[in-house]
Amino acid sequence: MSAMAVVKLVLQIVLVLTSVLLTLLILMHKGKGGGLSDMFGGGLTQNAGTSGVAEKNLNRWTVIIALIWVAIIIGLGLITKFNLV
Repeated sequence: MSAMAVVKLVLQIVLVLTSVLLTLLILMHKGKGGGLSDMFGGGLTQNAGTSGVAEKNLNRWTVIIALIWVAIIIGLGLITKFNLV
């Protein structure tokens, strides 16, 4: 097994993990009202709410994980395009 095959495998595993984590982070966001989140019960949790700091941190982590996810997608695309494996 070549070194690039190992890199590709590791990137694929990290892609799956970041995909699941990104999905969970997005689902944790508070609904802004009037959208699909209200349809599925998001409106019921508005009273509980989260603090401004917690929401900011959640936003930051979501953006960071999303950027990592995009970078992995681009890396795997380049590996596939140039047949490096």
